[in-house]
Amino acid sequence: MRTGGCMPILCFQLASPVDPAADARAAAAEAGRPACGRPLRVVIAGGGTGGHLFPGIAVAEEIRARGACNQVLFVSRGNEFERAALARAGFTLETISVEGLKGRGLRNQARVIIHLPGSVVQSARRLRGFRPDLVIGLGSYSAGPVVVAAWLLRIPIALCEQNTLPGITNRVLARLADRIFTSFEQTGGFDPHRVLWTGNPLRREIVRAAARGTAAHPPAPHRLFTVLVIGGSQGAHSINMAVAAALERLPGRNRFFFIHQTGTADEAQVREAYRRAGTDARVQAFFDDMDVQYRQADLAVCRAGATTVAEITALGKPAVYIPFPFAADDHQRLNAQRMVEAGAAEMIAEDQLSAERLGERIGFYASHPEALARLAERAARLGKPDAAQRIVNECCRLVAGRSTGQPADGAGRGETGRACQRPPV
Repeated sequence: MRTGGCMPILCFQLASPVDPAADARAAAAEAGRPACGRPLRVVIAGGGTGGHLFPGIAVAEEIRARGACNQVLFVSRGNEFERAALARAGFTLETISVEGLKGRGLRNQARVIIHLPGSVVQSARRLRGFRPDLVIGLGSYSAGPVVVAAWLLRIPIALCEQNTLPGITNRVLARLADRIFTSFEQTGGFDPHRVLWTGNPLRREIVRAAARGTAAHPPAPHRLFTVLVIGGSQGAHSINMAVAAALERLPGRNRFFFIHQTGTADEAQVREAYRRAGTDARVQAFFDDMDVQYRQADLAVCRAGATTVAEITALGKPAVYIPFPFAADDHQRLNAQRMVEAGAAEMIAEDQLSAERLGERIGFYASHPEALARLAERAARLGKPDAAQRIVNECCRLVAGRSTGQPADGAGRGETGRACQRPPV
């Protein structure tokens, strides 16, 4: 069995200064993290977009934090976004050849199905080379062959389901899984004995920001009202254009500051819109330090992907969600609807989005701090910043139960098995 060297633990430091008491609270949030009883080797399968990949990175960071000799390997198709994000996080990626089925047409679907056995064989080779204790599927189509190969090789399997309505990949793979971790309590369609409601795992910098306390407070009179606009890792053209058009309609627009993640295609056009309107803004195609951007925001205007919703609730931020209408199974609308029903956010459907309406809602929250604070408080109640810890606790139990020949009972109760207990001092 290949042993490999110990991997260094990454340390994240927020860009802006914090006070000692805040640092103490952040340290306390991480205190009590149990160490696994032996080095773990875990394959995390899938990715593709930020909504799938970032939760996987969060789990990988938590595994690495449990012990310097724990090792994590990502296996996926290896698109440009995956390669860049994993390189920044310091994780290794191995690729397989695989394509998605949904929306491809019958001829292309038949071709993909014909090639699936080859993808499974490729995946089995990756698994035999790394010899993992556990495989975690992230729900994207590229996770499918890896999870099937793990099942054939009798490797324990866990799945992460980010959305209220499970995606097709996880619906198909659920019968092979030992554990299924869900982001929403209302997620259905799985065997309840295998399900553990953990929340959606967040990147460690977001968790630390949540521990320090970043919930929105009414802006001070001398400070600009700060709006964070994020359309997901690739941006959102319709939101970009609506915000750009709404700038001219904002009452007292010199009272606002915007932080705007545009995606590459719209960056120059959106930056020019802010310049013409005379509104201060920080405009970038993509932010690598979202913890810093969130911390400065009074209000978020965003899509309703599972990762975005999880980050906003963990940080207790008020939000106006504009769900992507073509998301698979309309899952973004369902995610946003859960927040609206809890009184934690507002939603504008894409077909109802206009510069006038968006500008009016931004102006409303800027001038009604009590409404803003109410959304923030209710959003914070729904946050689960410890989701990655919960998932890794259960993964350690699962591996421990498999290695001792004992069933790792207690899924859904959040118990911690022997492999994850803190060693005696």
